[in-house]
Amino acid sequence: MHLMRLGPAGAEIPAVVANDITYRLEPLTADIDGAFLAADGIARTREALAAGTLPVLESAGQRIGPPIVRPPAVLCIGQNYAAHARESGAEPPEVPILFHKHPGTVVGPDDDVIVPRGATKVDWEAELGVVIARTARYLDSPADAVDHIAGYVISNDVSERAFQLEQSGGQWSKGKNAQTFNPLGPWLVPADEIDPQTLRIWSRVNNAVRQDSTTADMIFSVSEIVHHLSQYMVLEPGDLINTGTPEGVALSGRFGYLKVGDVMEIGVEHLGQQRQRLVSGA
Repeated sequence: MHLMRLGPAGAEIPAVVANDITYRLEPLTADIDGAFLAADGIARTREALAAGTLPVLESAGQRIGPPIVRPPAVLCIGQNYAAHARESGAEPPEVPILFHKHPGTVVGPDDDVIVPRGATKVDWEAELGVVIARTARYLDSPADAVDHIAGYVISNDVSERAFQLEQSGGQWSKGKNAQTFNPLGPWLVPADEIDPQTLRIWSRVNNAVRQDSTTADMIFSVSEIVHHLSQYMVLEPGDLINTGTPEGVALSGRFGYLKVGDVMEIGVEHLGQQRQRLVSGA
């Protein structure tokens, strides 16, 4: 079962795909948001599918939006793959590194990515995204995190490295928050259908392979991340957590940075794939 949102930006229709048929979710919810997820929305969707009460939606030719409405928070874990930490010139972290992205960076999986004015070092980052289903505060252990996760998505943590590292003033946010810098989707797959630590994750730029790894190489697992963050903040339904990227980004020095006209493709096993073209924001 895949949850998704279809239609023009700002007017997406909530939908669910089961057995290759797309159904409208409006009988259950106006949108796929934190309130829907917190109110057992995934379980209710399964019940409605079993009962045959959801109308079919003609999805052909429709734009795919982000699978969740604008999240309350976008929380990101840095350098969570040891090889990526090394290629970034850093030692693997001993505790999760946290930074934030603006919720307004989230766009659909195939929407254009805008190269911001003055940018010279735009980079791709294929990531496994985690969507929160239930409020999480001071969880007792990583094992408790499972019950607080709605599902998983593909996330591209697009970055501008000059803004991030050379103009940062000591933190990363300037390089992470440009418009369209977080393509998401195409689907939200329920947590109980996915083992988040055994997924192949990859990226291509202009059809050339850049990243090809597995989430088994994470330093901190999904459950460890959710548990850790809950000690410092309250995680709310609908929040998005980007869990880090494997090696193979332009920051490594092995590849050129992105430019207008380039095409990024990002994929995670069982979660589909996404594709973005770089366009000028000047």
